Amino acid sequence: MNKEQMTLMNQYVADLAVLNVKFHNMHWNVVGERFEPVHVYLEKMYDDFFEKYDEVAERMKMKGEFPLASLASYLEVSSVKELDLRDYQIGEVLAIAKDELEKLRKLATDIRNVADEAGDFVTVGMMEDHVEGYDKELWFIESALK
Repeated sequence: MNKEQMTLMNQYVADLAVLNVKFHNMHWNVVGERFEPVHVYLEKMYDDFFEKYDEVAERMKMKGEFPLASLASYLEVSSVKELDLRDYQIGEVLAIAKDELEKLRKLATDIRNVADEAGDFVTVGMMEDHVEGYDKELWFIESALK
C-alpha cells in the first residue's frame, strides 16, 4: 500500500470513528414530530459506520499497515467537527447527516481511485460498495428533506 492510500484510509478510519460518536449525539438528542424514525435511522447509520470502520482497518492490516487506533489520533486526523450537547431538530439532523455522507462519499471515491492506480482491486471493490451505500443514503435523506 502506498503512502497516499495509507493516509487516505487512515483518515477514513478516523472519520468513521468520530462520526460514530457524532451520530450517537444526534441519535440521543434529536427532537421533533418525526423523532422515532429519525432516531432509529441514526442508529442504523452509526452501526454502518462501525462496520465500515472495522472493515477498512482490517483491510489495512491485510496490506501490512497499522490503522490508527486511538481517540487522540482520530481527532488529530479527522475532518469531522463534533457537535455540542443540545437538542437537534429533525431538519438540522438530516442536513448534518447529508453533509457528512457527502464527505464520506468523496473520501471513499478518492481511496477507490488511488487503490485502482495501485492495482489494489480488493480495496477498489470495497470502496465502490461504500460509495453505492452512501448514494442510497443520500437519496433517502434528500427525499426526506423535500
